[in-house]
Amino acid sequence: MINAIAIDDEPLPLEIIESFCDDLDFIDLKNTFTQSNKALAYLESNLVDLIFLDIQMPAVSGIDFYKSLKKDIPVIFTTAHKEYAIEGFDLNAIDFLLKPYSYDRFMVAVNKAKELFDLRNKDENENSSYLIVKAEYSTIKIFFNSIQFIESIGDYLKIYVDDNNAIVTRMALKNVLDSLPNNFVRIHRSFVVPLERVEVYRNKKVFIAGQEIPVGTTYQKEFKKLFKD
Repeated sequence: MINAIAIDDEPLPLEIIESFCDDLDFIDLKNTFTQSNKALAYLESNLVDLIFLDIQMPAVSGIDFYKSLKKDIPVIFTTAHKEYAIEGFDLNAIDFLLKPYSYDRFMVAVNKAKELFDLRNKDENENSSYLIVKAEYSTIKIFFNSIQFIESIGDYLKIYVDDNNAIVTRMALKNVLDSLPNNFVRIHRSFVVPLERVEVYRNKKVFIAGQEIPVGTTYQKEFKKLFKD
């Protein structure tokens, strides 16, 4: 889970970022700030993985604020003035959001942040035993060994776990794959399964806990090899 904060001297942009983050299962927006000095005090005593940072602020510009930080924290700059973009990218910003931006454009930026976060935390992810998702207005820990299979439905995932429960979360299948251990394999554009849970493979289908799951043509050859091995 990416721990994030947002800094902007205007409340409305902060509300938009907060609303967008509420839909995501991989970003936890810990706090928002309209004053840079309060944000700086928070950063000195809290772990933050990502900053959403407005560039044009009255007390200090977002550029100068970021340059003053002692910690190397990834940043996504936001501003209504595109002339700041080059300077922002000179600081190795993840992305630059020009206000007003859409949810889709916001997703492009945060997916870049997730790729960097996953890369930096690769060893930790490989040794982890669980997945963290947002569902039903809660943050839920799902242990890998409890997952029967995962189904993608549009922008959502249904994660089937033991006791025949299904947890529904807004998340792309390609994003959850980065967080799963190697025993989870994609067998269809809409399905991922843990190999040890597959009970039967027959007629381009697998069976897990009485559920019938299709194996896509693209994935059949690789899955057959993994299943036999």
